[in-house]
Amino acid sequence: MKFYDFLDKAPKIGSLVVVEGTERVLAERALDVLLDRLLPEMRDLNLERIPASEWSDAGRVREAVQAMPFLAERRVVVVSDAQALKAQPRRDLLEVAQSVPDGNTLVILDLLSPRSQRPQPIGAQVGRAALRIDTTANEETRARYIADLLAHLGASAEPRVINELTRSEAELAAVRNDLEKLALAGKKITYADLERESLAIEDPKAYLYASTLVEGKTAEALAIAHELFANDPRGAAIPLLSALATECGLLWELARPGGELPARARWRERVLRPLAGRVGERRARVAYERAVRGVEAVVTGAAGNDPEDHRTLVERITAELSGLSRR
Repeated sequence: MKFYDFLDKAPKIGSLVVVEGTERVLAERALDVLLDRLLPEMRDLNLERIPASEWSDAGRVREAVQAMPFLAERRVVVVSDAQALKAQPRRDLLEVAQSVPDGNTLVILDLLSPRSQRPQPIGAQVGRAALRIDTTANEETRARYIADLLAHLGASAEPRVINELTRSEAELAAVRNDLEKLALAGKKITYADLERESLAIEDPKAYLYASTLVEGKTAEALAIAHELFANDPRGAAIPLLSALATECGLLWELARPGGELPARARWRERVLRPLAGRVGERRARVAYERAVRGVEAVVTGAAGNDPEDHRTLVERITAELSGLSRR
């Protein structure tokens, strides 16, 4: 079942749900909807989350799905990032998935294409025994996601913007980040806005600033930032902080269990993968959010309107993230 069919048709939820496909943004939304439907009350006492990074053996999952619900109609167990599990743990999880008692629900997030061959998706192996929610995004899915997001942001966009993002190969998480930033600057997003955003992210000097800072070369990063401010005092902050948000977003993705870079950024794998291992998921997320808040502060004027205010903000964020990749 496609993601939006799941939202629109609200199918019956049984003892086993497999959320599959490749769009994490849709998978997380599907999980939120599932939990709202399954556990409208007493969630803290009847929900257990088991990420792949905490997997030791199948015993914990088996015990959790067999437990009786507490003052609720059912108990829910969520195994996330199952695509990161090795072959034997995946076989063990499949065995547990085939024996969930009535009244409880096991939700497995296995973010692989339903057509994947190695590994074979869990959803394909359980077949009709599970409610399968496919988060793979075709153009129709992307168009609806963009329309829903714009409505949520209270913004609109020129048809050319929507068409460009719909046909793009960028992950929906990247689309969301771009639209959220662009919506801050004005309610009507033009194609020129989109081009400026893309140029900001891809600016070679801004990118070099971001990559050197994430790699721990703080003095070099500051020197690049100062050069950009010298050349463009009013326009340097947004490219610098946007590039930093992009770089930290890639680092955060790799720090997640089973995280994979989008195709356009795979060439950064060799450098970022070991950094992600040192930084960890929580610190990478905090760094990403700090950079995004910096962009927001500049766009909204919260950081001040003087170029020196923007320079000070970039220097402060640079200092805050200077130790990001230290062991």
